[in-house]
Amino acid sequence: MKLALYRFAGVTRLGVPVGGDLADLTLGAEWLLESRGAPRPAAQAAMLLPPSVADFLAGGRESLSLARDVVSAIERADSSVLARAGILAAEDEVDFLPTLVGAERFICVGRNYLEHVKEGGAEVPKYPVLFSRYWNSVVGHRQPLIRPAVSEQFDYEAELCAVIGAECRNVPREQALEVVGGYTILQEGSIRDWQRRAPTQMAGKNFFHSGSMGPYLVTSDEIADPQNLRITTTLNGQTMQDDNTSGMLYDISFLIAYITQFMPLVAGDVIATGTPPGVGMARTPPVWMKAGDHLAIEIEGLGRLENHVIDEADATPMPAGSAGGRLAGAGARR
Repeated sequence: MKLALYRFAGVTRLGVPVGGDLADLTLGAEWLLESRGAPRPAAQAAMLLPPSVADFLAGGRESLSLARDVVSAIERADSSVLARAGILAAEDEVDFLPTLVGAERFICVGRNYLEHVKEGGAEVPKYPVLFSRYWNSVVGHRQPLIRPAVSEQFDYEAELCAVIGAECRNVPREQALEVVGGYTILQEGSIRDWQRRAPTQMAGKNFFHSGSMGPYLVTSDEIADPQNLRITTTLNGQTMQDDNTSGMLYDISFLIAYITQFMPLVAGDVIATGTPPGVGMARTPPVWMKAGDHLAIEIEGLGRLENHVIDEADATPMPAGSAGGRLAGAGARR
């Protein structure tokens, strides 16, 4: 199942793609439960299919079963019935949000493809290189990426993200994929000069709205082998990265086993697994993203994440005290 987190008519929603539309699962569940004569359908729908991908994953089999029933009912229903219930919205009329925004942990793995390590002239790490990313550094599908005013070295990175589906600790490697709830795409925009200023990478990896995530979370039952997926990046129509997730030094099973030795993980936690070769900094001359650029990342089975680039000077200022995940920048609709 594909799940999208988006805003429409000022409301954050959890939906699934149906044709060219997104179907609101929470409203769809209320409509379906009411048709079955269930008591308090709105409360049940909000509990089992809340507008949060992390909370949906925490709901486990019960939430997934109801979601499948809702999708099946929507596919059979008359469009006029769905319209009256306000369930459908055209994909080009919504604002996509970062798929897992609000989840507890956003863990990134650096230097995890051998060929990327080589192109950067770095040492092959003896253990996974881990760092944290924060939610106000990413936007959703089709939202603008902001090139910061303090640097011209704005680079792209395509990454597969494994999303945890249940609370876990000390997971054996051979059982690690069992705790994955799904997968999504990350564009981990990096500000290279800031990244290399210090031994730690945090600054260069957390500039405001420099990365993106989405457009969907695809549940793990639809991905037979996450270590055999084609991953590509195109910048202004030119292919820049074209590789396979089999190129990871540390695969997803190893990463989950390693991380859960020192910290518990819960539903919705994101592990971004690193980028393959072909990044801008490794090219001669280097290729840095600039205002007006169009970036697209595709991972086999997960869809296509697209964004455009704007300069910080052209971004809409964030109001004082506003939430970190709120959209900013030209092109945001609502």
